[in-house]
Amino acid sequence: MDALEGLIEKNDSKILLLVLDGIGGLPVDKGRTELELASTPNLDALAKDSALGMHIPVDYGITPGSGPGHLGIFGYDPLEYRIGRGILEALGLGLEVRNTDVAIRGNYATVEYVDGKPIVKDRRAGRIPTEENRRITKKIQENLREIEGVEVIVAPGMEHRTAIVLRFPEPLPEGSDEIGDTDPQEVGKVPLEPRGRNPNAQRVAEVVKKFIDKVAEILKDEPKANYLLLRGFSQKPNIPTMEERFGVRPCCIAVYPMYKGLASLVGMELIEFEGNTLKDEIDTLSKVWSEYDFFFVHVKKTDSYGEDGNWKGKVSVIEEFDRHLPEFLKLKPEVVAITGDHSTPSLLKGHSWHPVPLLIHSPYVLGGTSSRFTERECLKGELGILPAKKIINLLLANAHRLKKYGA
Repeated sequence: MDALEGLIEKNDSKILLLVLDGIGGLPVDKGRTELELASTPNLDALAKDSALGMHIPVDYGITPGSGPGHLGIFGYDPLEYRIGRGILEALGLGLEVRNTDVAIRGNYATVEYVDGKPIVKDRRAGRIPTEENRRITKKIQENLREIEGVEVIVAPGMEHRTAIVLRFPEPLPEGSDEIGDTDPQEVGKVPLEPRGRNPNAQRVAEVVKKFIDKVAEILKDEPKANYLLLRGFSQKPNIPTMEERFGVRPCCIAVYPMYKGLASLVGMELIEFEGNTLKDEIDTLSKVWSEYDFFFVHVKKTDSYGEDGNWKGKVSVIEEFDRHLPEFLKLKPEVVAITGDHSTPSLLKGHSWHPVPLLIHSPYVLGGTSSRFTERECLKGELGILPAKKIINLLLANAHRLKKYGA
């Protein structure tokens, strides 16, 4: 039974969820994490007046991808709702996804051919500019529109990322997306073959193999992005919206397509805007403040710098966020939550299983337990360590959106 069933109560309160992607870290300099190294006077002042804690995105010891990480903080059990990155990327780029489709996330990469075999030299093609991505993607789409009756749809993402939709002539059986990634995750290796884990998936995998070969031929003369690595094969899932489950009118303000895709899946309205800075996001938030009551704002670069092992870059993004925090607070939301979808310690250069710092601010918290928004200070907080999927309960409660349970 869903604990919230029958308890949802709508009102005019506004909930602001600020997600600093990959915010959690580990000691990188003199025993201090990126959050501890950052100068964050505004976050620290807010932390003293807020409920702090840590959340577990999926389960203890489990390293989450961005999809499961965000699903959890949106209030969905990531073990119940499994969503591939291909779907998220495709929806975030505005592609329609049907029950005849398999969506795939692509990374443009640089390979060198040795004895006719591609060897990965750079898994992200030097993070080519987005404009270059658009040119290359257009080149593929113009030269490859179908494979044996399967329509091919390709859309450019940010930097080296792209999304592919393979549209079959009939609805696909469940499990047709169970195909292994082709990204070997390391340079110096040959890309993996797409292998289907069941007969239905193997049929799709055969089309994927032909797609990869044709794309490699189209891109063979490109200096950097001369290959495409594929990840996150996925079919369209069936998932209830946030309005259906939690009674909120939610919107998403994000730059990167994958996060917009995930927000779209749970029924958030995607707010389009010019620019890609935090200030652009704040200006957009201000413009739509009267139209919604749940606002998801995403900050990406904390995660990007963490994955690059650049702890100084991650610190700089945290400090930039801190400088802009008063502009968010001026909107006077009834509830503010600041957290991440997972931890991305620069020390590990990737996502990790570590708990994620969490701050919830409202007039109805104890507060006074911690002096800063850092990992160690969050461990002192009143929230303790909780599953990410329970954060939404606390946000709704602090917004007076939950009735009393029982007599």
